[in-house]
Amino acid sequence: MKTGLKVLLIVVGIIVVVGVAGCQFYSGNYNKMVELDEAVSGSWAQVQNVYQRRMDLIPNLVETVKGYAAHESQVYSDIAEARSKVGGVVQISAADLEDPEKLRQFQEAQNSLGGALQRLLSVTENYPQLKADQNFLALQDQLEGTENRITVERGRFNEAVTAYNTFVRKFPQNIIANMSGFRQKEKFTADAAAQTAPKVSF
Repeated sequence: MKTGLKVLLIVVGIIVVVGVAGCQFYSGNYNKMVELDEAVSGSWAQVQNVYQRRMDLIPNLVETVKGYAAHESQVYSDIAEARSKVGGVVQISAADLEDPEKLRQFQEAQNSLGGALQRLLSVTENYPQLKADQNFLALQDQLEGTENRITVERGRFNEAVTAYNTFVRKFPQNIIANMSGFRQKEKFTADAAAQTAPKVSF
């Protein structure tokens, strides 16, 4: 075999090996980004699920309180308004997590509902019969459990976002991420007061 042909075969062999290694590197990192992105989406779905559960509990809670404290109309109005605002933003998609403004709006609506819920629960202090009502006690327990789930799911969501963001920002994955459209996602951030679950035990 001639020397020129040997050199050509070696060069072609090196190009093929480098090409295969490059494809494996790209596909491996791309697939990992997809996996992490799906983990973020799954965690976000759970966050929305527990917030929806809280929103669904509120009408029953309000009706129970109204039975004992019908004249607390301002509190009921605040709850209805906050719940209405939440209804407009509760289903933002996982793709929207790249938009800090949309996530901020979601958080503000949830914080407003949480504050209104705290005011509703504080009203019950004035009604001993309400605090003894079995339906109210059951709703109170469900709400407490839901608030705990919200805290847990927000934490899991933030962990998933951290893992995703860390991976797509590292070199050389950041090159693949930019080429493939993987962008950093926003974490759930709320002030200390908003992260405190409403007091539901009396």
